[in-house]
Amino acid sequence: MLKKTTIKTIQKMKANGEKIAVLTAYDYSTAKYIDEAGADVVLVGDSLANVALGYNSTQSVGMAEMLIFTGAVARGVNRALVVGDMPFMSYNISIEDGIKNAGDMLKAGANAVKIEGCNDYILSLVKRLTESGIPVLAHLGFTPQSINTLGGYSVQGKDTEAAKTMLEQAEKLEQAGAFALVLEMVPEEVGKYITENIRIPTIGIGAGKYCTGQVMVSDDMLGKFSDYQPKFVRRYADIKNIILDSVKQYCLDVKNGDYPKENEVFHSEQITTQR
Repeated sequence: MLKKTTIKTIQKMKANGEKIAVLTAYDYSTAKYIDEAGADVVLVGDSLANVALGYNSTQSVGMAEMLIFTGAVARGVNRALVVGDMPFMSYNISIEDGIKNAGDMLKAGANAVKIEGCNDYILSLVKRLTESGIPVLAHLGFTPQSINTLGGYSVQGKDTEAAKTMLEQAEKLEQAGAFALVLEMVPEEVGKYITENIRIPTIGIGAGKYCTGQVMVSDDMLGKFSDYQPKFVRRYADIKNIILDSVKQYCLDVKNGDYPKENEVFHSEQITTQR
């Protein structure tokens, strides 16, 4: 039986100098293959708003949808740590709402939740969640749920003062109980600076090679989602064209009468069609 990855496993990986591989998943079969292939963490990211549901923004996805997708992913994973992304406004209104919604995420099958940002309220929430037995993966840098406040997609922490502020936030999140920290779209130097100055692991997405681990959206990495490609995405496959070619061939086979063939149909000797 495979040993389940826990938050302690992830933290030990940083202590041992091991890199952490994180991928998103939004359905049972993809999660199953990602788990079997060896990913350490499977993130049910709110990026499903874009790549799975066709929304223009991650702000459009809600708790009900996230719980459905989290449950599907959790049922496909045996070994990796499953992290459910807390969607926009699911934890911002009150500590009580945040704890309830995070608890529902764990009931759906997640082993931890991810929360964006750092202010006094978020720090209090992270502390309360961890005290309640709900592990938290923090998230700094570019935080997609705050895109309207940030003014669009842009690299964060581009000067010394901003980098120092981000480190201070990272330290506070660590002290509040976060077991690891996502750093998104920050200069590599900032990713290195923060990674070397906090005890918990950092998971980079567009944050350079010095982070403890890396995360990518699986639909980006596999070439299934092609509406746009962030600079930090490396394509490992071309699922889009595999789907296109396969569906074109299927349609052609149906229209030409080539599908189904004899070995793809059922027969019964008990049926007579004579009138």
